[in-house]
Amino acid sequence: MCRSIKTLRQPYAEVVTETDIEAAALQYVRKISGFRAPAAHNAAAFDAAVAAVAEATRNLLDQLVVKGSGQAAADR
Repeated sequence: MCRSIKTLRQPYAEVVTETDIEAAALQYVRKISGFRAPAAHNAAAFDAAVAAVAEATRNLLDQLVVKGSGQAAADR
């Protein structure tokens, strides 16, 4: 996939910030679209995709149960 996207779940990341989530979402959309920065006529679609991926990432991280912890990430 994209080597600059970091793993954001425990134990790989103790603390995940909003900046971490946004950066991962941006890297994902850049990789999928093939654009580092979109042209003006694609900016809205690009930004919407980054926001959607960031939201999906938050939802995933909030619902994951890390083996051995017995708790979902949101319960920590």
